[in-house]
Amino acid sequence: MAEDIKTLDDLKSVTTGVEAVATASAPVREAQRDNLGRSYATGKRKDAVARVWVKPGSGKITVNGKEMAEYFARPVLQMILRQPFDVAGVAGQYDVYATVAGGGLSGQAGAVKHGISKALQLHEPGLRAALKAAGFLTRDSRVVERKKYGKAKARRSFQFSKR
Repeated sequence: MAEDIKTLDDLKSVTTGVEAVATASAPVREAQRDNLGRSYATGKRKDAVARVWVKPGSGKITVNGKEMAEYFARPVLQMILRQPFDVAGVAGQYDVYATVAGGGLSGQAGAVKHGISKALQLHEPGLRAALKAAGFLTRDSRVVERKKYGKAKARRSFQFSKR
């Protein structure tokens, strides 16, 4: 160590200097858009993978060539897809085109939500704080537990018979 720190005031002066350097070196995020003004992101949930394009528009969401209400008939799944826009406060301002494959409807809805969140923060970096605080930028790593040998399912044993 170049200098010895013997008092709390010395420690405070060292840490304030470190904080100033840390804030100055924080990366400034730039918008990532293609030549058509779209941002692209991949969303994942369980076994589902969604490719999502976001561009400014009227709020139209298209999934696999169908309207959101047609592809995701359950209102709960439609609500899941609208969550990133509501949290970021940009409902009705972006059009979404998504292709999703694998998994079931619930996993696909989660994958599209993850993709929308990532694409929104790439299109408008100012929305990142709200989306990150809500946990929408983190991939949900929970997947189905594998079946073990000697068991009926992942943890369920075969029925015990005394005789």
